[in-house]
Amino acid sequence: MSDVAETKPDPTTQAPEADKPETATTGEGEKTVTEAAASKAAEVAETAKDAAVKTSDTVFSMFGGGPKKEEKPKADEEENDRSGSAKAQKEEKEEDVEADKVVSDASWVKQELKDVVEVKTHEELEEQVFKMRAKLFKFDPESKEWKERGTGDVRLLKHKENQKTRLVMRRDKTLKVCANHYIVPEMKLSPNVGSDRSWVWNTTADVSEGEPEKQTLAIRFANSENANLFKDAFEKAQQENEKIFGASE
Repeated sequence: MSDVAETKPDPTTQAPEADKPETATTGEGEKTVTEAAASKAAEVAETAKDAAVKTSDTVFSMFGGGPKKEEKPKADEEENDRSGSAKAQKEEKEEDVEADKVVSDASWVKQELKDVVEVKTHEELEEQVFKMRAKLFKFDPESKEWKERGTGDVRLLKHKENQKTRLVMRRDKTLKVCANHYIVPEMKLSPNVGSDRSWVWNTTADVSEGEPEKQTLAIRFANSENANLFKDAFEKAQQENEKIFGASE
């Protein structure tokens, strides 16, 4: 029996070989198992963080929340930031186009007005000696009734060369002739029955319809004063024409 006491390993200070953590070699480029576990844990934590953020965005989106989206500047605002805003530039361009159109239209209108001015009325060599607003009627022998010819200005026009005076009346708006004849000595103004502002006379050659035509006409004025003024001017022209027509026979 040996005198040396058998030395037993202390279980508190020495672990079995199988329970010791395996360590990798300490050579360059190699890691320990502990370092690998730490790296893996970091990856898991990062993945969990991303999942939490996505879950939070989804929840907020369901209730109208969520991260605020970055608003892009509107096109108009970007344009307005430029020198002399785009809107003003657009308006100026439209005004220029409109001005060119007006000038173009004006030349057309000018030509149209020129054509109108050059229309012959056959009154260019005549002087107006009387003008009064009235209503004209024509007697229809077939129906035995008075028919309205039109309302407008009745005028007495005296020719500047031969000095003959004629009666011309045009309808309002259309300016269509409804009476056109010389005031000859044979004509006689007669009062219309029951009216002090109306006159009746006969003409053998009214050319308002183109061809000379025999007509019985009646004219009515706004009041008796206007009717008498017409009568005075009519009879004066009648006397002057009598001298001219008599001298030409």
